[in-house]
Amino acid sequence: MRKITFIGAGSTIFTKNVLGDCMMVSALDGFEFALYDIDEKRLKESETMLTNLRDRYNQTITIKAYMNRREALEGAKYVINAIQVGGYKPSTVIDFEIPKKYGLRQTIADTIGIGGIFRGLRTIPVLFEISRDIEDVCPDAWFLNYTNPMASLTGAMLRYTNVKTVGLCHSVQVCTKELFKALDMDPDGLEEKIAGINHMAWLLEVKKDGKDLYPEIKRRALQKQMSKHHDMVRFELMDKFGYYVTESSEHNAEYHPYFIKRSYPELIEKFNIPLDEYPRRCENQIRDWEQMRETLTTNTNLVHERSKEYGSRIIEAMETNNSFKFAGNVLNSGGLISNLPRKAIVEVPCIADRSGITPCYIGELPEQLAALNRTNINTQLLTIEAAVTKKKEYVYQAAMLDPHTAAELSLDDIISLCDDLIEAHGEWLPTFEDRNYFTSTC
Repeated sequence: MRKITFIGAGSTIFTKNVLGDCMMVSALDGFEFALYDIDEKRLKESETMLTNLRDRYNQTITIKAYMNRREALEGAKYVINAIQVGGYKPSTVIDFEIPKKYGLRQTIADTIGIGGIFRGLRTIPVLFEISRDIEDVCPDAWFLNYTNPMASLTGAMLRYTNVKTVGLCHSVQVCTKELFKALDMDPDGLEEKIAGINHMAWLLEVKKDGKDLYPEIKRRALQKQMSKHHDMVRFELMDKFGYYVTESSEHNAEYHPYFIKRSYPELIEKFNIPLDEYPRRCENQIRDWEQMRETLTTNTNLVHERSKEYGSRIIEAMETNNSFKFAGNVLNSGGLISNLPRKAIVEVPCIADRSGITPCYIGELPEQLAALNRTNINTQLLTIEAAVTKKKEYVYQAAMLDPHTAAELSLDDIISLCDDLIEAHGEWLPTFEDRNYFTSTC
């Protein structure tokens, strides 16, 4: 069947970006866009919005909303995932507020960190339910995952289901352009090489006409660090470890043990770190949505320009066999990055065409970069273990191995924090087996 299913379609703006892009692809003429969400009101709003876009741009497309997930998936050729299990309230609020009681502060909390761990633990069981439906009613479908924590979720899908999965983010395609804009450098005609893990991939090479631009980048970055700006954490990491990282400074502030520290409160001001940034964004988005809902969902003259998101271009490449190169999150089982674990999810250049998705071999990362990646991979792998086995000790160990959490809390406090989060999230989490694994030797 010629069908694209969007899971989490109540995210109206993101649905517009990805499926609006798909309407611009002539190879998708005649497709059904199947929408599914557990929030019937938001689902209806997205259906109305997309129907208006369809009427304006591509009347061959069928838009259909479903409240039954299995029916939405039946016969799908592509499945796009953009769910948030537990939502902003209660779950994201819990992920921020309970750690604060232990003195543990966060910025985004969706990738690793204690918030990223628990977001993964809430979401992996739901993805397994979706996977069972896919295996039954559309077993050949490609699953394009946009949901965070990207590495943990994509890793669980690829290791424990039969669903063809790739993880998609947009940090790679904007990384170099944003860096050059910040440094007043010309971003046109660049040659770049980027690889690592999601939200911590590295700009390994950046050239123009064969000339290495890193010396000039670093010279300008040192100058820029002399005054306050929004990207100070990434520039500091580049200064100390030699390479620029793809995801933003507010994200990377909590992926490392160096920046958010109770014993060094001055670092927050020094590196311009926006604590509680994600809750602030969520509140702003909720307020903005109330103001724009009517315009977006009822405007029959709604316009759309194809976005930078990879989804439509990957699907177009698979439909037309015109290859498309993108940064994808895939299993490192073939040693794509040879000095990272084979069970890890790595973010590397990939080629999409009619045969599927083929990741590119990278080889070794500079050892210091691989070492930084491994600190995050440790937590990702233990989060997957906890979700799959439902053993509470793996929840604890995932948190114990998290760089930021371990830098701030004792082992006993980490266990106590995890127990408090498990209790607070309640039915949003699976039941974890407590084997009294941790016993005192004193």
